[in-house]
Amino acid sequence: MRILVLSDVHSNLTALEAVLQDAGPVDGVWCLGDLVGYGPDPNECVQRVRGLPNLTCLMGNHDRAALGEIPLSRFNSDARQAVAWTMEALSESSRQFLAALPSMHVNPPFTLAHGSPREPIWEYITDPYIAQRNFDSFKTDFCLVGHSHVQLVFHLEEPDHYPLPLPPPNGRPFPLRPRMILNPGSVGQPRDMDPRAAYALLDTEALTWEARRVSYDVTEVQLRILESGLPERQAIRLVGGW
Repeated sequence: MRILVLSDVHSNLTALEAVLQDAGPVDGVWCLGDLVGYGPDPNECVQRVRGLPNLTCLMGNHDRAALGEIPLSRFNSDARQAVAWTMEALSESSRQFLAALPSMHVNPPFTLAHGSPREPIWEYITDPYIAQRNFDSFKTDFCLVGHSHVQLVFHLEEPDHYPLPLPPPNGRPFPLRPRMILNPGSVGQPRDMDPRAAYALLDTEALTWEARRVSYDVTEVQLRILESGLPERQAIRLVGGW
C-alpha cells in the first residue's frame, strides 16, 4: 500500500493542498497530529483531512490545547496567542473530530505517535540520546513521529548502541530496516530552514520511505495570517522555514 504520511499541518490549507496534489493517488493517509494551531485555516484543514481515504489521524499538542485540555501557560507568547485564537475559531464539528482522536496508534510493523512513543503528545525526538531512550517504548520495527517539524530518521542497528541519525534522501525511496524512528517533517510550518511543505510516502509492502518537499504560495498564507490577527511572527517564520 502507498501511504501518505503527514504531520503538523498547523492550519495551513494552502500547504496541505500542495502536498495532496504533489503526492498523487494514495491508498491511505496517516496524519501524525497537530492539524491546527499557528495558521489561519483550522476548520478548513480539519474538514479536508477528515475526508481523505483510509485515514488514520492522531492528536497533537496543539490539537489538545485548542480543546482546552492543555494550559496555555505551557506555550510561549506567540503560540499562546495562536492557541487562544484557534479555540475561538474552531467549529463544533471540528472540535468533535479533534476530541475523538487517539494519541497513539499501532499497525504492525508501525507505531504512530505525535511526539514520541514515550510521551505521545509532548516529547520531541531531535537527537540520538532522546531517540535511544524511546526505542524501549515501542515494540514494532518502526515508529513514525512528528512534532519537531524536521524530517529525520534514527536507525538503531544494535540495542546497546546509540541510534544513527540518517538524513533521508529527498525525492527518492530508501529501504527501511528494523529498527527506525522516522519523521516526515511539517506540512504547514517547517523548521529546518526550508520553507517548502514536508511530507513522506510510505510503501508498506516494499518497506520504503520517501521524504518529499513541495513549494506553495507562502505569501498568500502570510497575508491571511496577518488579516486574521494572528501574531506577525507566525507569518514571518514561514518564508524562512524556522
